[in-house]
Amino acid sequence: MNPDRRKILKVMGGGVIVAAAAAGGFLTTRTPHRALAPWKETHALSSNEDPRRIALSHAILAPNPHNRQPWLVDLVGADTVELYCDLNRRLPHTDPFDRQITIGLGCFLEVLDIAANAAGWRTEIETFPGGENFPRLDKRPVARIKFVEDGALNADPLFDQIFLRRSNKDELDVSRPVATSDVAAITGSAKHETLQGMVTDAAQIERMRKLTWEALDTEIRTYLPAKESVDLMRVGKAEIEANPDGIDLGGAFLESLSLLGQLDPKGMLDQNSAMFSQSVAILKPSMMSAMGYVYVKTAGNTRKDQIAAGRDYVRFNFKATELGIAMHPVSQSLQEYEEVAPYYLAARDELGVAESETLQMLATIGYGAKPEPSPRWGYETRIRKGA
Repeated sequence: MNPDRRKILKVMGGGVIVAAAAAGGFLTTRTPHRALAPWKETHALSSNEDPRRIALSHAILAPNPHNRQPWLVDLVGADTVELYCDLNRRLPHTDPFDRQITIGLGCFLEVLDIAANAAGWRTEIETFPGGENFPRLDKRPVARIKFVEDGALNADPLFDQIFLRRSNKDELDVSRPVATSDVAAITGSAKHETLQGMVTDAAQIERMRKLTWEALDTEIRTYLPAKESVDLMRVGKAEIEANPDGIDLGGAFLESLSLLGQLDPKGMLDQNSAMFSQSVAILKPSMMSAMGYVYVKTAGNTRKDQIAAGRDYVRFNFKATELGIAMHPVSQSLQEYEEVAPYYLAARDELGVAESETLQMLATIGYGAKPEPSPRWGYETRIRKGA
C-alpha cells in the first residue's frame, strides 16, 4: 500500500503542489536512507565474513506480509542457524492462522539458500524440527539450517534479482499485455513441492480483477482487518526510520500532506471521510489494471506446504524481475476471516482449485514503473543469540 505520488496529487488537488514547492530543502531530505541501507549493506560484506551473516543480510530483503519482517534467528555453534517467528509481528485479524506469515518465512528461507549457494555454501534445511504448530505459530523453531561448504555449487541464476526485486503496488500499463511465454517462465521458476498456475485469458483476467478488488474493498470496510493495516502505517521519514517495517507512506509529497493535516491514516477507518474515499480512489486502479495473474497452490496445507509456497513465490518474484515484469501479491481473497469467505470460495472456483488443495498465493503481473524498495531492519537486529 505505497501509492503512486502522482495519484495522490491528482486526488488531493493542486494546493499540495504549491505547499511542496514552498518547502524548499525539506523535499530533498525526506528519503529514509537509514531504513533503506540494508538493500546496500549486503554488497559491503567481506567474503571473509561468517557465511551465515552474508546469507542473512540477503534473506532479510525477502517479501513478507505487510512488511512485518517476522524473522528472528539464533546463530548456533559455527555452522547452524535456527529460524523463529517473532510472535509479536503476526497479523491476527487478516491472517488468523499464521498461514501468510509462514509463507513469508518460506520466502526468507529461499533467499537465504540462494545467497548461501552463491557464496559457496550448501544449506541443509530442516523445517519445524520441534514439530508443526497449529492453529498458530509458537516459540518452537520454524527451521534449522546447517551451512556446509561446497565448492562445486553453482550460483542460482536468480541471485542477482535479490537486490532488484520489488512488489509493485501501483497502477499497471493496460496497453501492454504480458506474453504467455513470459508468464510460463515465471511459473516455471518453481522448484519446490508446489503446484503453479497462471491467468492470461482476457475474459478471466477481467473476472479476477473484479473479484480481487471486491475482496480488497471488503477488507478496507471491515473494521478490525482495516485497523490492522492502519496501525502499521508509517508516515514520513521519522516514523519509517524509527520502525522500518509495516506499510511505509514516505516521500516528500506524502510527508507534505501529513504536515498539512491532509494525510491521517486513521481517517481511512471512517467510511464517510474524505480520506477513505481518497484511499479507494488510489487502491482501485491498481487492482483493476492487472494484466494477468500467477498463483501457487499446494496439495495440502501443512506448515511445510506453506513454507514451500513461500519459497516458490519468491522465485516467481525474482523471475518476473529478471523479465522486467511487475508483480504484486493480492492476498485479500485468500484470507481466512468471515467477511472475505465468499471471495475465498470464488477464487478457488475461478482458478479450478481442487477441494483437497490450498490456494496459497495469488499475484498480479503487468508492466509499470519500478518502485523504491521497502524499508528494512538491518540483519543484525534480527539475530537473537550468537551476535
